[in-house]
Amino acid sequence: MAAVAEMPIVAEPAPTKKGRSKKALKQKNPSPNDANIMTEAVVEPILVAAPPPQNSVGKENHESLSQPKSQKKTKKGASKAKQPPSEPFSFEKELQEMQEKLERMKIEKEKTEELLKVREEALKQKEDEKEKLKIEVKKLQKIKEFKPNMTFPVGLGLVSLEQEKKDKKKGDPAKKKPSPPYVLWCKDQWNEVKKAYPDADFKEMANLLGAKWKTVTAEEKKPYEERYKAEKEIYLKIVGNEKRDHEALKLLEEEQKHKTAMDLLEQYLQFKKEAEKENNKKTKKVKDPLKPKQPMSAYFVYANDRRAILLAENKNVLEIAKITGEEWKNMTEAQRAPYEQMALKNKERYVQDMELYNQKKDEETANLIKEEEELMKLQKQEALQLLKKKEKTENLIKVNRQKKKKDKGEKTVDPNKPKKPASSFFLFSKETRKNLLEERPGINNSTLNALVSVKWKELGEEEKKFWNDKAAGAMEAYKKELEAYNKSTAETQNNNQKQ
Repeated sequence: MAAVAEMPIVAEPAPTKKGRSKKALKQKNPSPNDANIMTEAVVEPILVAAPPPQNSVGKENHESLSQPKSQKKTKKGASKAKQPPSEPFSFEKELQEMQEKLERMKIEKEKTEELLKVREEALKQKEDEKEKLKIEVKKLQKIKEFKPNMTFPVGLGLVSLEQEKKDKKKGDPAKKKPSPPYVLWCKDQWNEVKKAYPDADFKEMANLLGAKWKTVTAEEKKPYEERYKAEKEIYLKIVGNEKRDHEALKLLEEEQKHKTAMDLLEQYLQFKKEAEKENNKKTKKVKDPLKPKQPMSAYFVYANDRRAILLAENKNVLEIAKITGEEWKNMTEAQRAPYEQMALKNKERYVQDMELYNQKKDEETANLIKEEEELMKLQKQEALQLLKKKEKTENLIKVNRQKKKKDKGEKTVDPNKPKKPASSFFLFSKETRKNLLEERPGINNSTLNALVSVKWKELGEEEKKFWNDKAAGAMEAYKKELEAYNKSTAETQNNNQKQ
């Protein structure tokens, strides 16, 4: 081995790239470096490391050959010492982890199962709804629609109303109400009054014409009244004819409506009869589950006993019915007797059960009636209490009103009691009103008040003093009269008390 290690190392030249040939590759002779490596592999197995770069291949091989075996062993021991000590294998921890995982899986499984159940229920509900809809659609398809074979007449009243509206908009002169005699007279006198009072407003003109109309004699009014009467007669005739036409149209429309209604009714009744013929299927009554079932006859008791044997022989329902019927006909009275006795016993039991059932029904109805009566009594009591409360409140209100009236005492005005005198403004307004009415006959009350207030404001202090003094004198006289009146009333009251 030492001889092999001391062998000289000869570096081989770098291989040159050559073109690929079709000849097979020959095995090359091993180099001295390769020989050294092979010898080391045979002596001791070394840990395989990552391949070094191409440039440092020769150096590493030389170092590996030059180093002794002792150094290599020390390196191996150091590498083993450097490795950390492996932890002890814990089986309990792994078990706990596995159990936790299993629990999680169980919880997830339960959740998924719940979700699946909810989804299945929703799907079932949808299917049920679809089936119900299908049934309803089938029912609707069976039902026929009522289609009347007739045309409805157009209302004549509507046409007449539209025509009346159009006539009103146009403004027919014949349909206008006649103007009264005063208006006719005003139309004739308007221009004359306007010439006399060119600056007068519409209100003033109306007042002037009204005042003038009062002065007009009966003979002058006669032509206007006669004219009004003639126009009124013509107007009433036109209106009367229109009303008659309108009423006639209404009657005609009502008759047509009545006829159409009768025709529709006849058609509907025919349609109903046809529908009833088609839908002659009897509707199933809702049976009471507590009601006892009717007992079977002797034949049906025998048929039930015989059916089990015949079914075992793979007989059809129709065949079983035929066989049992023929056998029952051919049976003697002695053979039928046990089945008839069974039927009688069942009937007796049914009668007893029905009696009990009817008793229970009667008791339930009686209880319901009692409950209703009790409820009615309670309601009546509540109503009576409410009435009593209402009456009490009404009585209290009446009593309070009467007390208030007594406390206040209805004031009776004595006609002998002196009245308060008017103020200075009212005294002034009385005289000014008279003057204004003489100047402007037929003037409006509102304009009069406005003029009076304007004139009162325009008065000077001396003029106002005159009216104030006049009002003060009237007030002094009123006070004296009041004192005398109070004395007389006091004396009369004293005399009444003494008597």
